[in-house]
Amino acid sequence: MKWSLLELEKHRGQPLCFEEVLDLKQSLMTRDSSILDVCPAKVSGMLTVNPTEYILNYTAEVTITLPSSRSLKPVELPVTLNVNEIFMTEEQFIKEEDQTIKAEVLSLEKSMINLNESVEDNLLLAIPVQVLTKEEKEKQEMPKGEDWEVISEEQYWQNKQETNKVDPRLNKLSEFFSTSTTDEENKN
Repeated sequence: MKWSLLELEKHRGQPLCFEEVLDLKQSLMTRDSSILDVCPAKVSGMLTVNPTEYILNYTAEVTITLPSSRSLKPVELPVTLNVNEIFMTEEQFIKEEDQTIKAEVLSLEKSMINLNESVEDNLLLAIPVQVLTKEEKEKQEMPKGEDWEVISEEQYWQNKQETNKVDPRLNKLSEFFSTSTTDEENKN
């Protein structure tokens, strides 16, 4: 769904409400090859036209199918986005004096606002790095193979502490080195 800025001028002073179902499957799968499937996105919100800016507020609900980051099994991930974006034309952006607002503004390159692009961009940003199946979450079992295994950070530190412990048979030897070092320091 797209709105031209000329069309939006008709709605100045009153918000333009919308409720749409967007099919973003093809474009999202083209932009991110790890996406296996995308259900149609239910988007509802409003677009407010002000003299200095265009404010887009919407909620999007969509289910994305991604591979598990451990087993590569398909995982359906429901995503709900609450998005607030401020758009300005280049002229409005140049006139804006508040630098903090400029950091949060999206500059319009074309004379239209594209809802599909906004939803796509925000969905791609919402995809988590780690995606696990229900079984993988419950088991907390890390993958392993021949001569290798993935361990948690907690296990790593525990293993490191265990390797730093001195073998009790060599305990006397470590005492020998500590006394000989102090003896040498006392001589100097």
